[in-house]
Amino acid sequence: MAEHPVYKPPGHSSVSIYLMADEAHRVIKFAKAVFHAEILRKMDRADGRIRHAELRIDDSVLMLSDGTDEYPAFPVWLHVYVPDVDAAYARALEAGGVAIQPPEQKDDEDRRSGVRDPAGNVWWISTRIG
Repeated sequence: MAEHPVYKPPGHSSVSIYLMADEAHRVIKFAKAVFHAEILRKMDRADGRIRHAELRIDDSVLMLSDGTDEYPAFPVWLHVYVPDVDAAYARALEAGGVAIQPPEQKDDEDRRSGVRDPAGNVWWISTRIG
């Protein structure tokens, strides 16, 4: 059987989120503080803005860039499972996030919270509790 060529970077899933952000460095700083994100790759433009960055959050890769005239920034909603929603929520607030919903369990198996990051993205942070 013939060997298949590598079609994606090692450790990347087939689908990744790609954010166009205002001041993408703020999203990177937030993700590092809240989710212990690891920078896999980062390329800057001549003006110091981010041309492309890749972050690993647990088993997922988040790609992002500063918005441009051609591809403007816009806020998105993201959902992230973490081992301890209460601790992640506290880190999010410490990192400059704005509370949308404190950690609570509603009608499903997740204890969930919501925080808006400094670039306007909404992060729903959850822990499955049963």
